[in-house]
Amino acid sequence: MNIPENFNPNAAASTDAGIFGLPFTSENAKIIIIPVEWELTTSYGRGTANGPAAVYEASKQVDLHHHDYPDLWKRGIWMDQFPEELRQLHDALIPEAETIIQAAETGELEQFPEKFEPIYQRITEATIRKNSWLKARIAYWKAKGKTVGLLGGDHSIPLAYHQWLHDQQEDYGVLQIDAHLDLRKAYEGFEYSHASIFYNVVTQFPQLKKLVQVGIRDYCHEEAEFARLKQEKISVYFDRELRKQQFEGRLYAEQVQQMVSELPGRIYISVDIDGLDPVLCPNTGTPVPGGLQFEELMYLLNQIKESGKQVIGFDLCEVAPGENDWDGNVGARVLFQLCGISR
Repeated sequence: MNIPENFNPNAAASTDAGIFGLPFTSENAKIIIIPVEWELTTSYGRGTANGPAAVYEASKQVDLHHHDYPDLWKRGIWMDQFPEELRQLHDALIPEAETIIQAAETGELEQFPEKFEPIYQRITEATIRKNSWLKARIAYWKAKGKTVGLLGGDHSIPLAYHQWLHDQQEDYGVLQIDAHLDLRKAYEGFEYSHASIFYNVVTQFPQLKKLVQVGIRDYCHEEAEFARLKQEKISVYFDRELRKQQFEGRLYAEQVQQMVSELPGRIYISVDIDGLDPVLCPNTGTPVPGGLQFEELMYLLNQIKESGKQVIGFDLCEVAPGENDWDGNVGARVLFQLCGISR
């Protein structure tokens, strides 16, 4: 890497520095982070569209000597830009998306579905347009030999990455950290909902051979039944069951060993920040009591690395800024770890 001679990794980040206070450009950085400022189908708390900016700002407070990967920063990490025209399109459609969500809550959506069809059409078209841009952007950086990670935004955004992986015609698995199964066929009528991301991935992309879901503690009957019917492809590690086993004497290390053993040699990692204890992410869109502690997630991610399996891509989603920097602070450190375990 072409590290500027005058760069001091021990100094405070300068105001004009890049993500994590690093001096790299897109040309000499090995790792590219693509921000995706998108949350049209968010159904509870909003704010994740501003998550990438919050993580970016908080990242400048992260010390560069990573505990597990001290020289990680030398690989170079650079953050791309989300197109202004897509952000403007997104913001213009937020009131329409909220109209549908409110109608679902009042029952109007079920009574008069045809009234909302034009709104659904506009949101679907916008989402397809965003996915098309993102897939092309992933392909662009991959063609240059970069490691690519996504920073959301709500959890609908990784679909474009799986579209790209599908085109590569190579088998892979997914490790999903999440409070939710995200296996709804659709939610509130949105086909590309954040609650449907892994239903879409499992049903659309045969290259996905295994989905391992960890930290799950909030789900509906439809999702539970889908996971049961697809149990040869989906393994769910429910948070309550993990805790019960631990209370009865099983080591977390043994549980993680089992999780890792189920995954194939090539792995995509998808982290919804609400998979963590909401003390760590209080402003995320759909917080749920329970979840992984920070070091439990770090241990799991490091065991993926130590297993020799190849991390082929990743995303971090659902970080939403609050009144202080806490959510961005935690998100930045999760993102740094994901960079560390990726090839």
